Amino acid sequence: MAIDNSVPELKMDAASLYREDIYTDRKAGTIRVLTPVKSDGSADASRKILYIGEAQLLTPVGTLPLAFQIDADSLGKAVEGFAAAAKVAVERAIRELQELRREASSSILIPEGMPGGMGGPGGVGGLGGLPGGGRIKMP
Repeated sequence: MAIDNSVPELKMDAASLYREDIYTDRKAGTIRVLTPVKSDGSADASRKILYIGEAQLLTPVGTLPLAFQIDADSLGKAVEGFAAAAKVAVERAIRELQELRREASSSILIPEGMPGGMGGPGGVGGLGGLPGGGRIKMP
């Protein structure tokens, strides 16, 4: 089998440049202010400034980074809107995690009533099988 060793071309789009400023309270999270700029570095007033909030959600398996857009027209309004936007992002992340859990649990099926066990009839080493066959079937 041939291995594709080609490297994708990484080319920046000069018409989509932003200057990034980072603000944090060192408690709740971070707000990244993305100011559109032209290729010469001057401000591009024809495009909207973006406010991106960042926070972390603590889970039983570690922290989950969250990034979300904050609808605002100034840094002050972005700070005021941080909590509401973060709440929506947390709710969305929880829904996505629950969906991933459902998908993972439905991908392993243990059929009932199948003869034998692991390794075919009689099980591994002739020890018999688990009740119901005990086989894992990947869809």
